[in-house]
Amino acid sequence: MGFTPHPTDAPTLYASGHPARGGNLGFIISRDGGRSWSKLADGVDGPVDFHQMDVSKADPSVIYGIFGNLQKSADGGRSWRRIGPAPEGIIALAASSKAPDRIYAATQRGLVLSTDGGRRWQPAHEARQAATMVHVTPDGTIYAFIAGTGLVRAEEPELDWTTLGDGFDDEFVLHVAVGGGRERPTLYAVAVNPKTRIQSLHVSRDGGQSWAPLTKDK
Repeated sequence: MGFTPHPTDAPTLYASGHPARGGNLGFIISRDGGRSWSKLADGVDGPVDFHQMDVSKADPSVIYGIFGNLQKSADGGRSWRRIGPAPEGIIALAASSKAPDRIYAATQRGLVLSTDGGRRWQPAHEARQAATMVHVTPDGTIYAFIAGTGLVRAEEPELDWTTLGDGFDDEFVLHVAVGGGRERPTLYAVAVNPKTRIQSLHVSRDGGQSWAPLTKDK
């Protein structure tokens, strides 16, 4: 359910969720690019099943996860403590590249931000409609998809938002991956039609100004 790579150590991956036999995995790690996995911790009241989790790009020893409440590890996932309630209706979580206590949450009521490690939250975008994803790059570019607005981009910490080109029709974006240079990055977006539940993969080679479909589920 939860998966995130280490921001500077490429072979290191983190995950959490459900094994095929049932139950919860806790917080697990792979140090060889996903070939093998081991458990680092159960988490608070675990084994946890983090549906949303992310590693701080500002301090990779800091990791956040949602298991009912917001939990935080300050030692690379070996120990965890409960911070407080997760934002209501949370869909996705992303840690900042500028400060380890700065985190974002995409929720059913919009995009929100915490600057104190998740204790208090405030709006990060003026739209109050559902935000279906949020992603922060290591260099401090933040992407989010907001229903009725589309895919938006800003630079941390100012958050002066720009709406990118819309090639998704009636779809909602669920995930974004970013590659290439900072000025004109290549973006990949996984989107879903909420009525048919058909998912599709889109690519933009001009930083999000125009999009083309790559694949679509049938």
